[in-house]
Order: sequence, then C-alpha cells, then structure tokens
Amino acid sequence: MTGLPATTAPAKPETFDFDVLVIGSGPGGEGAAMQAAKHGKRVGMVEKYHQIGGNCTHRGTIPSKALRYAIFQMMEVNSNKLFAEHGLSAHLSFQKLRRTARAVIERQVQMRSTFYERNDVPVLKGTAKFIDQHTILVTEHDEGHKLVTAEHIVVATGSRPYRPAEVDFNHPRVFDSDTILDLAYDVRSATVYGAGVIGCEYASMFRNLDCKVNLVNTRDKLLEFLDEEIVDALSYHFRDRGMLIRHHETLDFVEPREDCVIVHLKSGKQLKTDILLYAAGRTGNTDDMNLEAVGITPDQRGNLKVNDHYQTAVPTIYAVGDVIGFPALASAAYSQGRHAASHLLGEDQLVGIGEIPTGIYTSPEISSIGKTERELTEAKVPYEVGHSQFKSLARAQITGQTTGMLKILFHRETLEILGIHCFGANASEIIHIGQAIMAQPAPNNTLLYFINTTFNYPTMAEAYRVAALNGFNRVA
Repeated sequence: MTGLPATTAPAKPETFDFDVLVIGSGPGGEGAAMQAAKHGKRVGMVEKYHQIGGNCTHRGTIPSKALRYAIFQMMEVNSNKLFAEHGLSAHLSFQKLRRTARAVIERQVQMRSTFYERNDVPVLKGTAKFIDQHTILVTEHDEGHKLVTAEHIVVATGSRPYRPAEVDFNHPRVFDSDTILDLAYDVRSATVYGAGVIGCEYASMFRNLDCKVNLVNTRDKLLEFLDEEIVDALSYHFRDRGMLIRHHETLDFVEPREDCVIVHLKSGKQLKTDILLYAAGRTGNTDDMNLEAVGITPDQRGNLKVNDHYQTAVPTIYAVGDVIGFPALASAAYSQGRHAASHLLGEDQLVGIGEIPTGIYTSPEISSIGKTERELTEAKVPYEVGHSQFKSLARAQITGQTTGMLKILFHRETLEILGIHCFGANASEIIHIGQAIMAQPAPNNTLLYFINTTFNYPTMAEAYRVAALNGFNRVA
C-alpha cells in the first residue's frame, strides 16, 4: 500500500461525512451504493453529469439497444408478407429511430432517481478529485467546490471510447460509439474500424438499415473469446447479409472529406464510405482524478488494477465496472459493485459473482456462459457436444426467426454441464435457463435436468431438451 503525501493529513474516522462515497452512478456505482445503503451505511454519490445513470444509460447500453430494437421493428414490418400484401412498409430516418431511445432513457433516469431518494443517498453533481485516501474534492457544475470525506471510496467512473490522436473526431463524418448516436443524417455506406463487441453490434445495425458495411478487424477472427463455432456462425451470417469483413488489418490514416471519408489501411487498401465509426477499444475514465495523490496508477488505457474483492492498491479505495477493464459488461458491473460493498462492510457472506454470461447484441444475438470447446480441449477435459438448430423448433418456425442454434458442452462421464453457447434471436434471454442449472451443486448440474424436464411447447426453451438429447445420444 502506498502512503499518503507527507503534507496531507487523512481525515479522522469520527469526522467522515459518509461511510461510503461512490464516484459514478452507472451500474457498478449503483450496485455499490444500494448495497451499502440497504445495510444502514451513510452513502454519498458523486455524478459528473446532470442526470444519473452513467454512460450505460445515456451513451452506451440503453440507447444502443433501444436503437437496435427500433431498427428490428422496422425490419419486421418490411419483411412481413402479410404487411406487404396490404402495401404496408416503414422507412424511418436514423434520427427518428433514435428518438425511441430518448423515451427509454427518460424512464430509466426517473426510475433510478427514486432509488437514491428512497435510500437517502444524496447525489453530488460534479467531478471528483482525490485529496487523500479519505477526501474528495467535488467541483460542482456551477464551479463551486466542496470537500467530502468518507471511510471507504468506490470508483465507478466507467470508460469512454478510445480516441487516437491522429484521427479527427471533430469531423462530421468521423464518429465513435458515443457520438454515433448523434448522427444527424442518413447514410448509405459505413466503415466500422474495430470488430469487438461494440463494432460488431453497430455493424449489424447499419447493415440492417441496408447500408453497405466494411467491418475492419485487427485480429484474425471476430470475437476470438467466443466458442469458435459461434464465431464461424456469426461470420457466415454477416457475409450472407452482404457485409464485407476485412481481417488482420491495421489503420494507417483517415482522410475525411466533405462528402465521404476514406480509411487508408497499412495493407494499401482504401475504404471510401459515407462515415467512419472508430470502435477499437475503450479508455478508463480516470483522468484528472489526482489518483497519484493516493498512490494509485492507472494502466496505459486508464484502467485500475484491483484484487478479487475489487480493492485497489489502497485497501479503502475500491474500483468496479468498466474502469477496471474486462469484462466491461453492465451486468457484471452491478454485481461487482455489490460485492465490493459487501466486502467493505465486512460481511461474512459476500455477494457472489459466479459465472458471468456474455450478451452480444448483434443480429442475431450471441450469448454464452462457461467453457468453450477450445478451452476444454486445451485442458484435456473429456467432453461432448449437444446441438439444437433453431430452424427445427416450432416456435422459431412460427416467428420466422429460424437462424441460430443452442450448443451445450458437457462432461462425457459425469454429464456435468461445462458450457452453453447460443446464437440466434433472444439468445441473451435463453442463456439464463442453462446458467441456473450450471450453478447448481453436483449432481443437479447435469444434462439429465434438461432430458427429464417438460418444457412448454412451442417455446425457444425447448432447445435445451433437443440439445440435451442430441448430446446424450453421443455418449449413450
């Protein structure tokens, strides 16, 4: 643990304004604040924006998923034969589709504001800067200053899109994942640089709007952390929809023009499209927090290093959510915040994190939990595979959403479920059935649950029984 500067005297315990001070009201900060408040602690929240909710509510998860759903609704109208027979179609501008997200954001802010009101958690509007390990200087929106002390501090400031200096993000045709939501005109073509989760999600959305899309990937495959069969299915589906994927490419420079933008790659390729969405990485929001005053040093991307209980190098200062890097999921951030709060409270039973499912909102969706085939093969675990193709399910045939599959990996001898991978409509919902069974103690976490359980018919949940029987037949 790094000591405080000699000139700074830490606040005495009896003079603390709060037991817990949280910086940032996104999912991680909210989870920490509510967990501590519910246990009778005096909790304060510092939020730099005028409204609570963090980047998740205002620039990330909520607006992008609301936009995706609006696009999906328009696609459904235009692909529905019944509507077509009656001459019905929908062609909405990007701006009009984006408006649906604003209503959702407003409802989210109103709802989350009540959490702080009901639990007597004051929200201090302004930016936070460390004075010492127990003292924060809050610079308020009216430029006023306020010193606040706390026994424990939780940093939940989130992250922002990484912006390399050589790319002109002030140009009206160059965007990142924050500014793309402010796109004020319709586009016919787009280059997405960066094929991570955010890049793939937006590439999906633009293709669903009938834009020509170049998806530039700096790696050899899309989303390499996923199971390879799922990655292959996503790549096939993207290409089948007309998307052009360019693997193992590196940006040379960007040439923005009045009517287009040209992306020059080091391979010599030149990609000319209406806009560029730069989506290659994110940076932790730790600038100007004066962390050096307490001996905490962010990494080169601004992320903070923490231990298993989300403590930084200073035990009384915790960090949760996107500011600590991977997995950078809203769902994980909330659980991390609750765990950090339960640890600083000294609880015997800490809030568990467990297996964290991935939810990737491409079109179709991807969700997974547990081990991949690659990981099991490298670990020399004797496993087998069970598949269920959505095209064979009655519910998928009824809805017309037949693209996709459910894949179960299980131990050949014990039948223990080791991993579940889903690709297709509502994958992020379907995965939770398997997650619940995987979390059960042995022998209740095996393939037999799905084989011996009656599922409603027709449902997408039936995919579990089909996949389980398919896998069981391989080892019976």
